[in-house]
Amino acid sequence: MLILAASPGPGVFATVARALVSGFKPALGVIAGIVVGDIIYLGFAIFGLSVVAHAMGELFIFVKIAGGAYLVWLGLKIWCSKTTENKIETKQRKQHWSGNFASGLLITLSNPKVILFYCGFLPTFLNLSRLSITDIVIVGSVVTSVLFFVLAGYAYLASSTRQHFSEAKSIKYLNRTAGFVMVTTGVAIAVKS
Repeated sequence: MLILAASPGPGVFATVARALVSGFKPALGVIAGIVVGDIIYLGFAIFGLSVVAHAMGELFIFVKIAGGAYLVWLGLKIWCSKTTENKIETKQRKQHWSGNFASGLLITLSNPKVILFYCGFLPTFLNLSRLSITDIVIVGSVVTSVLFFVLAGYAYLASSTRQHFSEAKSIKYLNRTAGFVMVTTGVAIAVKS
């Protein structure tokens, strides 16, 4: 789980981009969405619904394209934002938790790596049909804790880096970098099979 959470992918990139642009607290919304998406797929795997996840077919394609398009839109919005020295602090307050949560959830629900892990790889080393309620709580707690702390670590580092940008020109480059990462992540999600 630690390797899955720490490996660079759409969730890590979106978390870092949000923390770079908006700070640590708004990135927590993205992280919460990612964790909930992982728990949904874990539930699919545990309760024998991997067939549903695999059968999502066209719906999965729609979710994947919608998630990718949403990230591209966010990336372009970040790229094109006008920034002054004082605006970096007000941007942090303007972020809506629900939008950050939705982007994290869409990233996870549209990520083939997550589906493959929970519905294909996890059952090979954990007998999901024999889990008790206690086992399910333990597995869910491990997934939640590992994902949260790894992604929060990325967000904290990115947010700390963000504090070094105080001039408008530096903030503009920061926004362009974060916007590029979001657009690239969105395109990668939309075209990845």
